Amino acid sequence: MAKRKSDVGTLYKGSPGQWSWMAHRITGVAVILFLFAHVIDTAVVGWGPNAYNRVTAVYHNWVVRLLELGLVAAVLYHAINGVKIMILDFWPSTARHFKVLSILTSAVFVLSMVPIVWIMGRDILDLAFRWNL
Repeated sequence: MAKRKSDVGTLYKGSPGQWSWMAHRITGVAVILFLFAHVIDTAVVGWGPNAYNRVTAVYHNWVVRLLELGLVAAVLYHAINGVKIMILDFWPSTARHFKVLSILTSAVFVLSMVPIVWIMGRDILDLAFRWNL
C-alpha cells in the first residue's frame, strides 16, 4: 500500500504555527532554568552576606546582562504567545484568524522589545566598554 505524500518526510514543515509552538516551548524552558538558578543564588543567603555578595557579583558582567535581556525577551514572548493561545482556546472560532493573530503577536512582541532593548542595551554596552570588550 502506497503512502500518501503527506505521510512521507519529516513532521516539521516550518509553518508559522510550528515556529510559534517551538518558540513557546523554548522560552518556557528558559524561564524555568532561570527560576532554578534564581532559587539557588538566593539560597546562598543562608551562608552569609559575603557568600551571597560573591555569587551576585556575577550579575555585574556584561555577558550575564545580555543573558538577562534574553530572559526578558523569553518571558515577554511566552506571555504574549500564551495570551494568543488562550484566545484560541476560549474562542475556537478565532482559529480561522490564526495568521492574523500570529502576526499581531509578533508585532506586539517586537514593539514591546524596542524600548526594553534601548534601556537595557545601554547598560550592557556601558558594562562591555568598561570591561574593554
